[in-house]
Amino acid sequence: MANNFWRPAWLTSLILIAVIVPATVKGAGFQVSPIRVTLSPEDKSSALTVRNDGDRPVIVQVQTVEWTQSDGRDSYKPTEDILATPPIFTVQPGKVQILRVGLRRAPDEVKELSYRIYLQEVPSTAQPGFQGLQVALRLGLPMFVQAQQHASAALKWSVEQIDRERLKVRAMNEGMAHMQVTDFALTPVGEDRPIAVEQVATYVLPGQAHEWLLPIDPVTKLSGRKIRLKAYTDAGNADVEVVVEKK
Repeated sequence: MANNFWRPAWLTSLILIAVIVPATVKGAGFQVSPIRVTLSPEDKSSALTVRNDGDRPVIVQVQTVEWTQSDGRDSYKPTEDILATPPIFTVQPGKVQILRVGLRRAPDEVKELSYRIYLQEVPSTAQPGFQGLQVALRLGLPMFVQAQQHASAALKWSVEQIDRERLKVRAMNEGMAHMQVTDFALTPVGEDRPIAVEQVATYVLPGQAHEWLLPIDPVTKLSGRKIRLKAYTDAGNADVEVVVEKK
């Protein structure tokens, strides 16, 4: 269930932090915008802007991979589904390069497709007299391709008390599109103070689940009690009640 709900002060602070983060990924050598790409059956291509704010030319190599999940773990493998042009380029100081990405296959009929675009800085030759460690920047941007039919995420939440000091929170995505969980809080029904708070930036792909282990006060007995779970996601806010299971 998605709706709007009252935000306590601690959660408002987390949201403000998220709001002030610009929609740009920036590293020592270059920055990229936007930070996420979404294609659709109508719009099968998009453009990224790569900017060099440094004082030296930056060589960037592009790789596209298919992104899947299993048992809460991300897996990647090279793919030819996505065309990125140019695949390697040099950005001069103070200049920008437009990187175009496009879909080379038909979108899935019912399920959203997931990929990542990696931009890898090719290390340059160190300047004479340089002493230190040169670090090459590598950025991974999520990319989603919407299904031909309307697809949405549907998270099913469960909470289990593992022992006296830990809860396991599980989010199962029963929908056909991804969902990104940004933060959530657990509060026993009838109480005002959360017993556990988690700030995350976790993607849950269609048909997959993710689990979090959260510390709690060891004197708290929760098995069989109702917990109010409030979560913020990129698909809307959730406010649900769940019964705490016992391991």
